[in-house]
Amino acid sequence: MTGARMETLAQLRGRIARLEVADGAHDMRRVALGHDAADATLQGGLATGALHEVFAETERQAAAATGFLCGLAARVAAQRPLIWIRQDFAEREMGALSMSGLAELGLDPRRIVIVRAPDLDHGLRTAADALACDALGSVMLEVWGETQKLDLVASRKLTLAAQESGVTALMLRIAATPEPSTAETRWIVRTAPSLPSAPWMAWGAPRLDAELIRNRHGQTGRWIMEWTPDACRFSEPAADPQPVAAAPAHRSHHAQPRRRSA
Repeated sequence: MTGARMETLAQLRGRIARLEVADGAHDMRRVALGHDAADATLQGGLATGALHEVFAETERQAAAATGFLCGLAARVAAQRPLIWIRQDFAEREMGALSMSGLAELGLDPRRIVIVRAPDLDHGLRTAADALACDALGSVMLEVWGETQKLDLVASRKLTLAAQESGVTALMLRIAATPEPSTAETRWIVRTAPSLPSAPWMAWGAPRLDAELIRNRHGQTGRWIMEWTPDACRFSEPAADPQPVAAAPAHRSHHAQPRRRSA
């Protein structure tokens, strides 16, 4: 091993050691998601300047996990630009991201820069470089399938870069199994039934079954979360989304039985 590589490795080990020493005392800024139970479990909301993982167990759940990732990005970005890093083959297999779909979720497509990486190595390097820019709202890295390259060393590099700049790293894992990492939180997201908000509507607000399976500084949990695009926030679904007609003001609350004529 060359002297330059030894020096780089020593510097990385020193940075990791400083991160691990300060891990319990680091005061992270948190952004509330809007869902009361989830925010309480997260001790106020999602930690910024950290790495968070969102998993879709199968390709059929990819849309739900992607929507949840967009919601997290919208909450932490605060109108700042976003970087979305995708592998080339993902776009060839699944198609390009829909700009109109992102707009319907509440994300302004004009604030999103999409980077296509030829492979995961380039994607990881691009993500680490992008996280060094503190003008960004979030850096999103989309990874498909199982891979051995996302080990503890790779996740620590992203965690260090996010902590130093304060930019939140969001990693989308599709059709993959969770493995040890330095992520602040890890979520498994599935679809949930979306009920119409009115009789004349075919569907209602997007609903997700979000399971928090890792939380470095708290408990875990599972919730049905509804995303409101106009407000760009999650919430707890209403018990009955159907509107209820109010009783007429000129009639008593208890209707009187009609008298049957003889």
